[in-house]
Amino acid sequence: MLSCNSRPRQVLVINVGDELLDGIRENGHLLWLGEHLARRGLPITRSVVLRDDAAEIARVVGESWGAYDLIVTTGGIGPTSDDHTREAIASALGVKLEHVPAAERALRDRFKLIGRKVAEADLGQCFVLAGGESLPNPRGTAPGVFYHRDGRALVMLPGPTLELRPMFEEEVVPRLREVGCACQGEAYVQVRTFGIGAVPLEAIVRPLLRPGMVLSFGTHTGVVDARISSAGSGASADQLCEVARKIRDAVGEDFVATGHSCLASLVVEQLRSLEKTVALAESCTGGLLANAFTNVPGASKVFAGSAVCYANDAKVNLLGIPECLIAQHGAVSAECAAAMATCTIEKFGSDYAIAVTGYAGPGGGTETDPVGTVYFGYASPTGVWSQRVSIVGDRRQVKQRAVNTALDFMRRKLNKYRVEDLIHGS
Repeated sequence: MLSCNSRPRQVLVINVGDELLDGIRENGHLLWLGEHLARRGLPITRSVVLRDDAAEIARVVGESWGAYDLIVTTGGIGPTSDDHTREAIASALGVKLEHVPAAERALRDRFKLIGRKVAEADLGQCFVLAGGESLPNPRGTAPGVFYHRDGRALVMLPGPTLELRPMFEEEVVPRLREVGCACQGEAYVQVRTFGIGAVPLEAIVRPLLRPGMVLSFGTHTGVVDARISSAGSGASADQLCEVARKIRDAVGEDFVATGHSCLASLVVEQLRSLEKTVALAESCTGGLLANAFTNVPGASKVFAGSAVCYANDAKVNLLGIPECLIAQHGAVSAECAAAMATCTIEKFGSDYAIAVTGYAGPGGGTETDPVGTVYFGYASPTGVWSQRVSIVGDRRQVKQRAVNTALDFMRRKLNKYRVEDLIHGS
C-alpha cells in the first residue's frame, strides 16, 4: 500500500572511500541506494564521494546537516586507521561518542565464533553518536548508526555490500518509517516493459494518467520502467494500480511486470509453474546468461546447466554441431543459433534451451552482420526458433543487452505456450 508524506524530502548520500575515487571499485552503493531510497519516497537530492579524510567528512556533514532531511553515509566505520566517518561526524554535529555494551558483546561473540582475538582497534566500532542507536550487523563487525534529531535523520552504513544492503532493509527502513521520514509502502507504482522505447511508452502512458499524477522513467539494458506516483494529486493506491493495469493492457506483449521483478526471475517462475527445465549454450555472452539464472533463488529447480562454447571447436566438440553447418553458414548465424539450441536439449536432457551467438565487438562482424549483431536460438517441445537483433553499444553493453533479450525472448514464448494451453484445455 502506498502511504507517503506530501512534502518532498531532501536526501544526501555520502560515499566514503579512497578506492571509489582511485578507480579500484565501482560505486555500486549509490546505484543501489538510489533505487531503494526512491522506492520509499526518498529520491536522492545530491550525492558526494569523499576520500577517507576526517576533516573533509566533518566539513561536508557540518555544512549539510541543516539542509537535508536525511543524510546517509557508506564506509569508513570499520576498525582500521583510515576509518574516520564515525569520529568526523560526531565532531561535525558537536556530539560525543558513547560506548554501546550490547555492540561490544555482539562483536566479542562474533570473533569467538570465527576464532579471532579482539584487538583494541576493533572496540572502536562499538561507539555510537550520543542519542543515536547502534544498528546490529550480524554479517560483519561494524555496527551501523541511526541518529535522529530535530526532525532530521542521519544513517551510517558499513562499506561491504553484503553488510550494507541487509542492514538498510532490516534496520534502517523500519526506523525511517517510524520517525515519519519514509513511506509505509512503495512510493510509486512501477510498470516494467521490454521491447518498447521510453518515447513510445510515454505516448501510451500519458493519456492514462489522472491530473496531478507524476510520471518518470528508468531505462537499463533494454528494460524501460514507467513509474507513476500521486505526488500530492490525492490519487489513492487503488487508482495508481488501475492506471498500471491500463498500461499493462495497452503495451501488450511488451509488458514484463508490475513492480521490480527481473526478467530472469520471471522466466524461472514460469518454468517452475510448468514444471519444466532449461539449458543454455552461450558464445558471445560468455556465461552471463547462466549467471542471470543462477542469481535467482530456487533456479536449481529449473536450470539444468550451461555450455560456454566460445570457439568453433567448442561448438563442435561440446555440443555436437556439424562442422559443415558452421563452414556453410558461419558461427554467427540463425542456422548456428538454432543448431546450438537443439543440441543443447539433447546434451542436457532439458525441456527448453536458449542459445546465443554474436559479435560483441570491438572487432569482428561482417558487412551483413556488423558488430552488435546477435542471433538467438530457442528450442522447445513444440519447435525451434531463431531471432536476429542488432544491439548498439560497447562490448559490455552488447553482452548485457543480449542476456536480457534472450530472457525476454523466452518469456514471450512461455507466455504464448501457456495461453495456448488454456485455449486447448491442456
